[in-house]
Amino acid sequence: MGVHDVIKNITWLGHDGFLIKADGKAIVIDPFQLKECDPADIILITHEHYDHCSPEDVNKIRKNSTVIVTEADSAKKLSGDVRVVGPGDELTVSEIPIEAVPAYNTNKKFHPKQNGWLGFIVTADGSRIYHAGDTDLIPEMGTLNVDIALLPVSGTYVMTAEEAVEAARIIKPKVAIPMHYGAIVGSAQDARRFGEALRGTCDVVLLG
Repeated sequence: MGVHDVIKNITWLGHDGFLIKADGKAIVIDPFQLKECDPADIILITHEHYDHCSPEDVNKIRKNSTVIVTEADSAKKLSGDVRVVGPGDELTVSEIPIEAVPAYNTNKKFHPKQNGWLGFIVTADGSRIYHAGDTDLIPEMGTLNVDIALLPVSGTYVMTAEEAVEAARIIKPKVAIPMHYGAIVGSAQDARRFGEALRGTCDVVLLG
C-alpha cells in the first residue's frame, strides 16, 4: 500500500489526537475532547499532561481487549491492559510494530528530557508513521527513518511552525502532517505556514 493510501486511513481527532486504521486494527494516539471515534484496539499515550493523557477520553474508546502503551507517569492514571515503555523501547501489539522515541523540550521547561516522555513510530500497512509527541527540534530526529511525520507546529509548549519545518527537512518524510493546533494553542494559520514553507521539499497534508 502506498503512503498516500495510508494517509486516507489516518483521521485527525483534533489537537494531538489521531486515529490510524491499519491491518484491520484501530490505533488511537492521545485522544482528547473526543466527539466521536471508533473503539480502539491500541491506544498510545505520549505523556501525562491532561490534553494528552485523558482517562475520560480513553475510557470512551477502550474495549476489554484494548492495549494501552504509554510511559510511567501516564500509566498511573490509566486502567486496563497498560504496557509501560520508555524511549528506545520496541514492542509488537496485535501484530502492529510500535517504537517509543524521545520527545522533550530543549529551550523551555514543559517537557523535560529526564521525564522519559514519548513520541511513537507505528508501522501500519507497510508505512512508518511518526507521532512526535510534545517536543522541540531534538537531535534524535536525525536518526529517524519514517514515511509519515506528524509534527507539532503551535509553539509555546512545542516547536513553532518554523522549527517544525526544520524538523521535517531533517527527518525527510514522504508526507508531513501538522498537529498541536486549534485546541489549546496554535491555529490553522500555523499549519498553513508549515505547509507553504515545505512546498517542494515534501508533501504536506492538512487533515480535518
